[in-house]
Amino acid sequence: MSLRLSTVILPYRRWHEGGGAAWQRAEELGFHTAFTYDHLSWRTFRDGPWFGAIPTLTAAAATTRHMRLGTLVTSPNFRHPVTLAKELISLDDFSDGRVTLGIGAGGTGFDATALGQDPWTPRERADRFGEFVPLLDRLLTEDSVSYEGDFYSAHEARNIPGCVQRPRLPFAVAATGPRGLGLAARYGQAWVTTGDPRLFENGTPEQSVHALRGQAEKLADACAAIGRDVAGIDKILLTGFTPDRGRPLESLGAFVDFAGRHQELGFTEIVIHWPVPDSVFATDEKVFEQIAMEAPAQLT
Repeated sequence: MSLRLSTVILPYRRWHEGGGAAWQRAEELGFHTAFTYDHLSWRTFRDGPWFGAIPTLTAAAATTRHMRLGTLVTSPNFRHPVTLAKELISLDDFSDGRVTLGIGAGGTGFDATALGQDPWTPRERADRFGEFVPLLDRLLTEDSVSYEGDFYSAHEARNIPGCVQRPRLPFAVAATGPRGLGLAARYGQAWVTTGDPRLFENGTPEQSVHALRGQAEKLADACAAIGRDVAGIDKILLTGFTPDRGRPLESLGAFVDFAGRHQELGFTEIVIHWPVPDSVFATDEKVFEQIAMEAPAQLT
């Protein structure tokens, strides 16, 4: 099976000042999916421009034709399943069924406190995520949903006519722990990981590959526990957060070597960051485009 190559475009530029052109160029380069981050603000970009994910993807849907679009990742930090479902159904319709929802438990960044709440503990995030995903699944597949949970409620929430993609748009569940992997096994059409964050500062690429192999094995165990074949779940690696950092994008050969090692682990899709000058995602644009156009053929 060929390894798919996708990109993530950070929403930091005004649409008519280069923001929109990036999405059009991504489709021209042949990327399978162009994702964006679903945050209110993010890391070193906090004090600069940062646009909303759903409006950005709506605009991208209007200026592209075939490339899939998605979030990496949406979380409960500032989202409610009822309102999110309505936006996703609308976006899926507008894009003619090209949307993938990357979804995760969220973290302790700026999103965690933007609505005035205290940051949730890891257990609280897992508890909320465990309620968020099943409810969102129902909202996207049923015409009317009523639900009373510990964290979320829905009262006769209508979502007619539902998604263009049936039974709903695909979930790409970001997870590394047992509860999240269980949700990926039960509800995910794909699984997303960035590797083991504990290895980012001082780990080695070899240690990262070992950790990713372990995560994939745990996903397989979670699937086996509910009688699902793990081969039916796409496995997505979001790059830039392993000890390799930006080195795989230094040349075509470096990327093919990196991607090949992870393809052997069973990954079906690699996501690389669209170049952002003067940031950790700064990349030679010519090399980036060469990778986009030539690497997939070398990873069949």
